[in-house]
Amino acid sequence: SHNLVPTLTALENVALPLRYVRPRPKDPYGQAKAMLEAVGLADRMHHLPGQLSGGQQQRVAIARALVNNPALVLADEPTGSLDSQSARALLRLMRRLCQERGQTFVVVTHDPVVGQVCDRIYHMVDGRVLNTAAG
Repeated sequence: SHNLVPTLTALENVALPLRYVRPRPKDPYGQAKAMLEAVGLADRMHHLPGQLSGGQQQRVAIARALVNNPALVLADEPTGSLDSQSARALLRLMRRLCQERGQTFVVVTHDPVVGQVCDRIYHMVDGRVLNTAAG
């Protein structure tokens, strides 16, 4: 589950966190639209979650998580429901946000391709860190 509000469009779901920040953004829907464009969903912004595929719902949830420009993003299998092209685009976006905005992403994944874009990799087995490597 991506915890989207089923009665809100993708745009409304992404804009929702902006209602709770102070000061409120002047154009919350503009920010939400820009984030949906960044995750490749500009053409789906007026669709309800039930009208989106699982991968599209995941990208809406990612856009919602990023819309407030958080300093730290905790991402559990962020590419799990995505096709390979969408996964690569999301990884490029995360890398760009890290470089341009200084955002930090802590990513948990079983996908070695995801690790290729990371600066630092920690391998864990049974809750224990086995080794670390530079990405």
